[in-house]
Amino acid sequence: MTEPTTQVFPQVETQATQAHAEQPAVAPTPVQEPVLATQPAPGTAPLLACNSLSKTYVASRGQALRGINLNISAGKIIGLLGPNGSGKTTLIKLINGLIVSTEGEVLINGLAPGIESRKAIAYLPDVSFLADWMSVDQILDFFVDFYADFDKERALGMLAQLNIEPSQVFKTLSKGNKEKVQLVLVMSRNAQLYLLDEPIGGVDPAARDFILRTILTNYSPEATVIIATHLISDIESVLDEAIMISQGSIVVHDSVDNIRANRGQSVDEMFRQVFAC
Repeated sequence: MTEPTTQVFPQVETQATQAHAEQPAVAPTPVQEPVLATQPAPGTAPLLACNSLSKTYVASRGQALRGINLNISAGKIIGLLGPNGSGKTTLIKLINGLIVSTEGEVLINGLAPGIESRKAIAYLPDVSFLADWMSVDQILDFFVDFYADFDKERALGMLAQLNIEPSQVFKTLSKGNKEKVQLVLVMSRNAQLYLLDEPIGGVDPAARDFILRTILTNYSPEATVIIATHLISDIESVLDEAIMISQGSIVVHDSVDNIRANRGQSVDEMFRQVFAC
């Protein structure tokens, strides 16, 4: 893993709120030490780059992101961590090209969000995105037609482990099984960047264990997974890096090993300190 280099982010007070029905976050306790950001190896273009990225919503929604700078390389599992309203979903939507920035830019393999960049991204939103009337097998065939990198055999193998029959209609599945099917679909793509928005929110502990195992065993070393969540303790064991975002600004970006070694804290402990009420 490339050693992180130190980069200081400004601590900016803002009244940002985020789209997607998230609530305003409580201002965190400021981090006194410089925060860190991982940089790609010299001569290597980052898989994902955000340069002075800002997003302002009209009327009362205000500023959701302010001056985000990120360089993320391949081969990592990264936690995008923050309370509701901190800007996580807005950032993920910008990377995925679902909304456009007010200022700055997003680059995926050096490309602005568009048709070509989306080929490299597998995206799991925080809401259901499948048609209830379709059977699981019909949904698999839809993904085969839509994504050239979709591996149906891998998906069928994961569904068999879950005892989910492909003939079942999606709307007849339990909430937990619906969440699992959606994750199976995303992780059955051979993507370079996986964007998972709150993948463990609202599911029971057993389902969370399956979700984390699926993430660990179904992404390649050349890919990176970004998991947006506020449930830190559940995912800390699988993370290589943590990005903490507060009111639209990054306050911490560091490797998990550095957080533990240099600060003497777990990621969960640091999160509670940074976002203490």
